[in-house]
Parts: sequence; structure tokens; C-alpha cells
Amino acid sequence: MSRPRSPSLHLEQRSRLCLDSLDGLSVGDALGAQYFVPDNDPAQLLRDGVVPDGEWQWTDDTDMACTVVAQLLERGDIDQDRLALDFAHRADPYRGYGAGAVQVLRQIRDGVPWRQATVAAFPTGSYGNGAAMRIAPLGAYFAGDLDRAAEQAIRASEVTHAHPEGIAGAVVIAVAASFLARCRMTGTMPASGEVIDAVVPYLVPGATSKGAAVALALQDASVEEAAWQLGNGSRVSAQDTVPFCLWAAATRLTDYPAAIAACIEAGGDVDTTAAIVGGIVAAYTGLGERDAIAGVPEAWLSHREPLPDWMPSGPAR
Repeated sequence: MSRPRSPSLHLEQRSRLCLDSLDGLSVGDALGAQYFVPDNDPAQLLRDGVVPDGEWQWTDDTDMACTVVAQLLERGDIDQDRLALDFAHRADPYRGYGAGAVQVLRQIRDGVPWRQATVAAFPTGSYGNGAAMRIAPLGAYFAGDLDRAAEQAIRASEVTHAHPEGIAGAVVIAVAASFLARCRMTGTMPASGEVIDAVVPYLVPGATSKGAAVALALQDASVEEAAWQLGNGSRVSAQDTVPFCLWAAATRLTDYPAAIAACIEAGGDVDTTAAIVGGIVAAYTGLGERDAIAGVPEAWLSHREPLPDWMPSGPAR
């Protein structure tokens, strides 16, 4: 069923929303990947304003998200063949790529068509969380056009994740980011249940869909309870990652630091959950603070390793 669209946004507005989401994603990824002293409580330290010193290096989550954003800024939509080649040629395996992803990208770089390469590595398709981890900025770019965000998320996911769960996870994240970016532009503050409700029409039967339904019933739960019920990414699957990320973003959508702290408290695949949640929440909050909304702190952004120098500085003219 087609969803109603919000008023059209200028290219500059969509690009700004996309880049804000990328900043939220990359800062969450980089902070989540940092080493915390084992005998301290990292989430409490974060709530107290204590963050790791030095430069925070980002991982494959940001590496791939930058490629998605670069294509959107350059052409306005996803060209699957081009995206697959860009993923393959830009991938730095030392950024934390999984063995299967490295195999797929190496084959694509060697000239194997991406449809063939993905099936060779994952005969039934990958249901990992890699498609979801890079997709929030795409949703922000298509702010308010939830159908378009879902369609483009599918296109951006299929080049590496052929399994329905892997694709479904990316669609959930893209639609949530698109919905919240629209709320930001219209000056509305949705309830947490509304964020989850927005993705319901785009769910397909499966474990990710069931997890999203459980998330709706856990709005008042503790982080520990939510992670227990929904997963925390420790299995590195979409169904073990996306429901918790949707819950964390929906219940902390006005407070970026609190949303990232929830991911760290939950444990598991922290850099990926923090990247996903950070990308969704920053699509709504943007950077800095305004009107009781806490966005990506400037101090955190200054710690994040600079993004790749091949990133375009703005939208194509």
C-alpha cells in the first residue's frame, strides 16, 4: 500500500539530513568500537560525560555507509552495479569486515557479478546485520517518502544480502530514519510507539518482523530487559540486531547520547548497534542541542576519525 508523502524537500535539505544521519552513524560506530576499562561501567561513564581520549576510529559500518551516501549525493538514487563496485574497491578489510563480506567484495573486485558473488559466499543469502548498519542515512535522504526509502533500501541491500531477513532489517531502519527526518522537518515530536508503527506496513513475515512487534510492547522496559527480549547483535544477524535498535532509537529519539549509552549498556555488537541507532536518532536530532533536544555532541564529533577524503562535499548540481 502506498504511504502518503510529505511536502517535497529541496535537494540541499535532503542532503543535510542525510549527512547529519551519517555523522550520527559514524560517531556511534566509532565510539561503540572503543575500548572501555573492564572494571568500569562504560554506559555510566558516558552518562557522566566521560568519553575515551584520542581519535575514535570507525569500522566497516561507516566505511560502507559513506559509499551509500556518496552515491546518493552524486546521483540521487542507488545504482546497484555501481554500488557493488564501489563497495568492493573502497573496502578496507582491516576495518572489521566479516570473512564472508571480504569474500564477496573480493570476488566483485575480481570481476564476478555481484549476484553471483553473494550467492557463492552465502548460498541462501546473508541475513547478517551489514545491510542495516549502513542504511539510516539513505532513509534520511528520502525524508518523508517512506515508500521510496524502502525501495531504495532494498536496492542497496541486495548487492550483499540476498536473504529476506537481511533485506527486511535494512528496510526497517531506512523507514524509521525517513519517518523521523520528516518529523524533524515538520517540527513534530512523535511518541515512541509512532516510530515503531511507521515501519509496520513495511514488515514482511519473519523473525525481524516478530522482533519489531515485541519492541512495541517493551516501550517502558529497561535496557537489560529489551536486550534480553530482542537481542543485542551478538549473533550478528538482522533479526538479533534490528529490533533492539528500533526500540533504542524510538525510546530515546530526542537524546542522542542516551541512545548510544543504551547500546553500550546492552553489550553485544556495540559498534553496529550504536551505528544503527545513532544514524536513526541523528536524522531527528541533528548535531548539537536545541529546544531540549540533545543531538550529536560536538565534542564527540571532534573525537571521531575524519571521514574518507573521497566523500563528496555536497549534492550534485
